[in-house]
Amino acid sequence: MRVGVLIGVGALGLSACGGGGGYAERAELVAEPSACGERRFEIYFEEGQARLTEPARELIGMTSAQLSGCDIRRVRVTGLASATGSASANQSLSERRAMAVAEAFESAGWPAPAFQMEAIGDQGATTADGRAEPLRRRTEVWVEAAPL
Repeated sequence: MRVGVLIGVGALGLSACGGGGGYAERAELVAEPSACGERRFEIYFEEGQARLTEPARELIGMTSAQLSGCDIRRVRVTGLASATGSASANQSLSERRAMAVAEAFESAGWPAPAFQMEAIGDQGATTADGRAEPLRRRTEVWVEAAPL
């Protein structure tokens, strides 16, 4: 009795899959994910440096390749710095970091008018209890891209 019920349920389930006797085309069932859309990532720097590291160059190259068939509508690059050093030095460093990233993407063919850059220096680099926030040697990049 139990076997008969399982076979009956299985047959019922399979008959619903055919839906007309034919098979659907792959394109109807599986949508290719679009590389275009919103992306957020971070690019890290050596302490006190605004020069792109090799891993940073690789990330920029991969991202540029992945979005090569997209309309790059907006790119926001925010430069950050740690709390070591003076506030003015940290502000300058974060500005140079943001510029280095923007220039690398522009060299890869991204449209310059799409860029919005900001540098916040060491603002927010310490926690409420005065400890330095780790991993501040970076830029935060947000990209808005759409299919062409």
